Amino acid sequence: MIERLGDDVARELRRFGPQGAMADVVGAWPVAVGEAIARNAWPARIARDGTLHVSTSSSAWSFELAQLAPELLARLGATLHESAPKALKFSPGPLPEAPAQGGGTAPDPLPDPTPEERALASAISSEIEDEELRKLVARAAAASLAQQRSDRSVW
Repeated sequence: MIERLGDDVARELRRFGPQGAMADVVGAWPVAVGEAIARNAWPARIARDGTLHVSTSSSAWSFELAQLAPELLARLGATLHESAPKALKFSPGPLPEAPAQGGGTAPDPLPDPTPEERALASAISSEIEDEELRKLVARAAAASLAQQRSDRSVW
């Protein structure tokens, strides 16, 4: 059975300092800021100084959210603690597409990697010195190789 990699990837990304907290910020964003803001503003990147740059749907949203920045920072801080951004900067930019609405069925599970796919994944990651990262890359590569036999992407 294929294991989800999200927690492992997030842990590895945190090693990169403030920029590595992006996964945490994106995960907490909709709950911390609310549905209306999340539809019109989305985290884009974290600068080295810890400033979260947020893309908005318009300059009007950028202006309004800049006025709410202290409150939004407090909400993010309550959720993210040490991973919280130090400041917020808003500017118009691309937003992710809204998820499709509908009550579809759950997707079929991903196929398990074959022994050959696991061996190839191990070979792909063999030169990575950090053991934990090497195992993570091997798992991701095996899942990607197995996914090629499926008609859906790995998410």
